Amino acid sequence: MSEAITLDAQIRTDLGKGASRRLRHANQTPAIIYGGDKAPVSITLAHNKLFKAQEAEHFYSQVLTINVDGTEEKVIVKAMQRHVHKPQVNHVDFLRVDATHELHTAIPVHFLNEDKCAAVKAGGTIAHHANEIEVACLPAALPEFIEVDVANLEAGQTLHLSDIALPAGVESVELRKGESHDQAVVSVTAAKGGAAEESAEEADAE
Repeated sequence: MSEAITLDAQIRTDLGKGASRRLRHANQTPAIIYGGDKAPVSITLAHNKLFKAQEAEHFYSQVLTINVDGTEEKVIVKAMQRHVHKPQVNHVDFLRVDATHELHTAIPVHFLNEDKCAAVKAGGTIAHHANEIEVACLPAALPEFIEVDVANLEAGQTLHLSDIALPAGVESVELRKGESHDQAVVSVTAAKGGAAEESAEEADAE
């Protein structure tokens, strides 16, 4: 488990595009916290600390703590606006989380042992069809990432959402919608001229 992320913020009362521009010039980032049974709160965060924090992958899949003028808010990142070409975060939307209420969010996928996959060693190619999976779970069960081991994946084989072992208490949002939403996650294409193609050619000849 990665180190928990905590950010300090201040209530923002000066709203509007002009105010947001002034904040950015002052190395501050405007943001909003919303959701739950509380009213939305406009805040500002120190850009340098926010930018450093958001470089970590788990910033986007962890329950964060934001200290707003002495009051702690537990949140997850729902949206982030970045400058077109500058290394700058323009705005962040944070969603409040409740320990007793299920949340939905996208979790990154880590593909393991691609270099050990026999089909790849034989010249095959790994194709990632999904780099993140939307999950539903209580905040305490939220994983930072989901591991998918492809060491034993064979040429022509595809792993779908239903093939992925999720942590206890975590479910795929898409699979809840039914079998037709069992999306492909990763597959291996056989090398040209490989055994799979040769078998297909022999079948055609017969």
